[in-house]
Amino acid sequence: MNYRELFSPSNWLLEQGGLRYIQLKRQIERAIADGLLPPGIPLPPERELAKMTGLSRVTVRKAIAPLVESGLVEQRQGSGSIVAEPVQRVEQSLSRLTSFTEDMELRGIKTTSKWLNKSISAPSPEEIMNLAISTSDTVSKIDRLRFANDTPMAIERATLPMSILSDPLSVEDSLYETLESLGKKPVRAIQHLKATNLKKEDALLLNCDEGTACLNVIRLSFLGSGEVVEFTKSVYRGDAYDFVAELRIPEGSQ
Repeated sequence: MNYRELFSPSNWLLEQGGLRYIQLKRQIERAIADGLLPPGIPLPPERELAKMTGLSRVTVRKAIAPLVESGLVEQRQGSGSIVAEPVQRVEQSLSRLTSFTEDMELRGIKTTSKWLNKSISAPSPEEIMNLAISTSDTVSKIDRLRFANDTPMAIERATLPMSILSDPLSVEDSLYETLESLGKKPVRAIQHLKATNLKKEDALLLNCDEGTACLNVIRLSFLGSGEVVEFTKSVYRGDAYDFVAELRIPEGSQ
């Protein structure tokens, strides 16, 4: 890789009067898109990149920062800045109630899971309130790391009343398939989405840096009778997951 030629000002300083860090950022984006900077290759150290481009180290840092934020570049301790492996973005509809497995299968994506926890325990105050159960009740808890085409995509932490799932060990792959076999598959749900940043524990599981943007999703699912089926708190990678909703204008509206 001829870094000096790639980052020579004559190759990227094309916009008169444009902000230099934005122009350098765009040059790196173009080089990644064109395959000149393939995944896994390190960028020159900040000091060297400043010399090649004729820019200050502060300007170089400002150019790389948004590339790290968008996921094009990774910063690894001891290794510097490295072109990231591309992550396939996945869309999930908000208009249909499906499990992660069902949603990925509809897109022809292979799914796998790593079980983090299957247990019966006392519920937290939040779980008692959402599941409408007693403080003396116990609950089934299922925590797992979800993969799509071998890429870690989401962490799901589900809590279910014992009346819905008495044996969490009976769930082998899809929770909803297990619930369907028990005649307890939910028919509707309420979801709350919130943008936040990954905490250290979740970042390690999702192979992301601590503080990376993510989506926190809380789902409360119900049977047709109105009985609560599950209270699930999930964390989705912000760089790989999109939630899509179809909106309709009511008939008769202008």
